[in-house]
Amino acid sequence: MTQFNGLGLNLGNLSRLSHAKTRSISPENFTGEKGKGGMSTDGPAAGAARDLGQGWKVSPYIIIPPGETFELANIEGQGAIQQIWMTLARGKWRFTVLRAYWDDQEQPAIECPAGDFFCNGWEEFAQVTSLPVCVNPGRAFNCYWEMPFRKRARFTVQNLADEAIVVYYQINYTLTEVPEDCAYFHAQFRRTNPLPYKEVYTILDGVKGQGHYVGTYMAWGVNNSGWWGEGEIKFYMDGDKDFPTICGTGTEDYFCGAYNFDVGAGKRVSGERNVENAYQEFVTPYAGVPQVLRPDGVYRSQTRFGMYRFHVMDPVRFESDLRITIQALGWRTHRDRQYLPLQDDIASVAYWYQSLPTAPFPPLPDRDTLEVI
Repeated sequence: MTQFNGLGLNLGNLSRLSHAKTRSISPENFTGEKGKGGMSTDGPAAGAARDLGQGWKVSPYIIIPPGETFELANIEGQGAIQQIWMTLARGKWRFTVLRAYWDDQEQPAIECPAGDFFCNGWEEFAQVTSLPVCVNPGRAFNCYWEMPFRKRARFTVQNLADEAIVVYYQINYTLTEVPEDCAYFHAQFRRTNPLPYKEVYTILDGVKGQGHYVGTYMAWGVNNSGWWGEGEIKFYMDGDKDFPTICGTGTEDYFCGAYNFDVGAGKRVSGERNVENAYQEFVTPYAGVPQVLRPDGVYRSQTRFGMYRFHVMDPVRFESDLRITIQALGWRTHRDRQYLPLQDDIASVAYWYQSLPTAPFPPLPDRDTLEVI
């Protein structure tokens, strides 16, 4: 979609002038007001700047005490979030919960642990190079999802940990007229550990209204040995009941890979899979497996995967409702070519745009259920 009002730009219209106003919120300017940045005299780095004074990086970060929630931004008017940068100098990513609220809704449209929102769900850094999300050395979370709002945009971070967390962040946005056909960005986290036998994993359910689905991140921990990704993803939309409109052909297929993400599939070294080739990480603009945490051996229990699939070029559009599930499916080793329903540790983030109001999310898992162990 070509946009000339300043809400969004691309290489095709980057030269076009606009009267949109660019603003930015950070610990150096909590309100984003024009001409109000770098004014702090008593920020957390005041001691480091004691010989330099005001304007010399006095307030570059915030400290959030245990159990508390901090309001990162509260923006009035019309516009769109264009980029979010964040890094946690101290703190667990699963215990740092990001929320966003559009147009004074009480229900958050984004509710997700920070690491998972930025496609790093296992408390360990993984480079992500995609169009909507980039994660760069060291521990730098970047988001480029466009997030329009018409009355207000509010972001909070909650610290679920027992110790204080240190957060650096910057939210870059534009104040401009929002076209009538712009929808609101949503992101929802879920985790099931372990998945009950013969049950499917639900990525998203309960969505009401018109919109389009734009992405999935999954942190998938395998609790069995052997290949685990035979399961199909299914999109039930606009009144679908027993059978979906869209049915995939396998987990690695949905994430735009093939044959177990294994470039050495079928090749053996000393009777085992080639360790150097098995489970090949990759990153692309729209899909990738940026993280594989390997235990001893190949195709062994407790391997953990981080995977993303962004429907930027192929959004899944729905008119009234949407539900998405995926099967956890492997192979039985003692029977010839027979599937094995798996009981894996699966977490996911669903990303989509829709009209308001936002339907209530399922309760966020408690801290013990969130924890990566």
